[in-house]
This record gives sequence, structure tokens and C-alpha cells, in this order.
Amino acid sequence: MIPYLPGDPVPMFICASSNNPNYHFHSNAGQYVVLTFFGSANAPEGKRILEATLAQRAYYDDQKCTFFGVSCDPSDLHEKRAVADLPGIRYFWDFEQTVSRGYGAIEEKDGQHIYTTCTLVLDPTLRVYAKIPYENEEQYASRLKEALASLPSVDDHAGAPIHAPVLIVPRVFEPELCKELIAIYERHGGEESGFMKEIGGKTVGIVDPKFKKRRDVFVEDDALKKHIVGLLGRRLRPEIRRAFNFDVTHLERYIVACYDSESSGFFSRHRDNTTKGTAHRRFAVTINLNTEEFEGGDLRFPEFGSRTYRAPTGGAVVFGCGLLHEALPVTKGKRYAFLPFLYDEAAAKIRQQNLGYLADAPDAMAKAGKA
Repeated sequence: MIPYLPGDPVPMFICASSNNPNYHFHSNAGQYVVLTFFGSANAPEGKRILEATLAQRAYYDDQKCTFFGVSCDPSDLHEKRAVADLPGIRYFWDFEQTVSRGYGAIEEKDGQHIYTTCTLVLDPTLRVYAKIPYENEEQYASRLKEALASLPSVDDHAGAPIHAPVLIVPRVFEPELCKELIAIYERHGGEESGFMKEIGGKTVGIVDPKFKKRRDVFVEDDALKKHIVGLLGRRLRPEIRRAFNFDVTHLERYIVACYDSESSGFFSRHRDNTTKGTAHRRFAVTINLNTEEFEGGDLRFPEFGSRTYRAPTGGAVVFGCGLLHEALPVTKGKRYAFLPFLYDEAAAKIRQQNLGYLADAPDAMAKAGKA
């Protein structure tokens, strides 16, 4: 029996889906999710709950709400009994039953496997908004329709204004330093920037312009890096300690990034600590270098609504690496930013332990530093 009730966070998982062999469920934050455990579309009860859920097709638009059905029956895929219909309708192929067991939809009783059909409606933070077990088709259909019809807007799901737990700190870099960092970028031109992904047990860098368009330059001058560390230590470290009760001791990477409106530079929804090679990261920092000279490009945290965040020139936005976030497309000009990650002594040990999972460990070490 699925134990999760309204207000409970649900387990995150990675599972093959109808559109992605390694779908990260956490990426659905920022919208309502209808997650239906139906087991098999060939079983009478599974077929009925699936049909009743899909009868509410109008609600599944990939903007406010999306639907995922969880199938444990390979024939649902091979015989096309459960077919994705985008936008809004997808399926998880849980053929090893890992997801269903993790949620409690499959239980063992007297040597038999008992499957419980049920739908969870999740809020934009992926916590249970409504739980609708299947008892009979009429009752289930009525309760699901009522739940979907009563969903408030994504921004209003909490019943009160909510804000992402981010810290904005002005005046971290002087205007002269901002200009110097932009000049360094312009001299070198930047290289296409990727993102980290787990492949074959290794953390590797991937470049995919459908997911991210940005160019980066690494700051190599030791004196300049020392100056930057000093500023972050004096001006940012105390603020992080006060706001988050966390003492930063390490800095990862010294990069100047550029999001260019000519390519609609952006970075899609992601979290910064989801691989073994990045698990040590505790806080991400965005220090804008030329806020007045570009349009678009703001940060957004979908789990906390549509509000965007934008630091002033020389100022920082600081947030936990576990928060889902995105950099919206730059629509005019070029956005330059300095983008380090911060962590502490305990996380440094995790980083050292996980170096073997990095595809390029020496290079990764070279980009680290003391804060």
C-alpha cells in the first residue's frame, strides 16, 4: 500500500520512460504531476484506472500539469497499450519494479506480490497534494476530476507567497574587477560549456546545445585568483554563515561565463550536485558582471514559482546546489557572470573520495581552490 499522504515528499528516482532511457523524476518540479501506478494496462483494474486517468486529458499540458503512468508490464510497451502523447502524457517503464516497490505499490503477502493501483497528485515541489486510491471507477474518476479542477496556479499552490531560499549579496566585486574579468573573456573568446552527467558510473562533461548554450573562460592568473578568494572570504563567506549557518572553506572553479543573445544563451532546468563527481558541491554562486547591459538571462527556481532573480553588477545570488534552477535565455546583449561553487571541509573529503568517478580527475582538481 502506498503510504504517502498529502504533505509528504515522495522518493526521487531515475527510470526508463517513453521518451528518455534515464529519466530523472526530480526534473518535473515546478508543475503539478499526476503519477498513476497502474501496473499493467492488460490487467482489468490497471486498464480501468488508466482509462479514467487519461479521461482528464485536458489538464495534462506540460505547463501547469503533466501525467506519468507507471507500468511494470513490458507488453504495455511492445504491444503499444501505453503510448506517450505529448505534450503532457508519458510513461515510466518500471519493468524491474524498482519504482513501484519504492513507493509501496507492490507488497509481498503470503508469498504473493500484491499490486495496489493508486494515483498521487504532486505539487510543484513534488510533495503529495492529493492521494486517490482506486476502489471503483466511478468514485475514482470523480475524486480525480475534483482534485485536478481545484488545482490553483503553480505560483499559488502553497496558499501564500513563497520565495526560493536564495541569498542576494550586493557589492561583492568592484566595478573594476567586473570589467577586468569581462576583458579576460573577450581576449580568449570562450569555449562551449557543457554540464556534468553520470555515464557508465563516471561523471563526464556533456555538451548539448538543446540543454545549454554558454561559453566559458577559466581564470588562470594566480594573483587574480588569490584576489577573488580574498573578496569572497571577506564579503560573501560571513553572509553565507549568517544566512545558512554554513562555513565555506573551499571554492571550485574560477570561470567567467557568457550567455549571448545572438545564440539565445540559456541553461535549462538542472541541479548542480546530482552526480558522484559533483556530490560535494554545497552552494552555487552567480556574480553578474554587467547587469545593466543585457535583457533576459535571469535565474528561476521552478519549485518556488515563476519569480526570477537577478543580482546587480558585482553582486551575488547564492543558493543550495540541490535546488532545481535555470538560466533563462538572454534576449538582448551579452550576460557575463562569474560562477563558482562553494563547499566546506566535510564536503572536501567527499570530493576526494569521489575523484575516481571523474572522467578527468587531474583537471577537476586543478579547477579547485581554497576560499
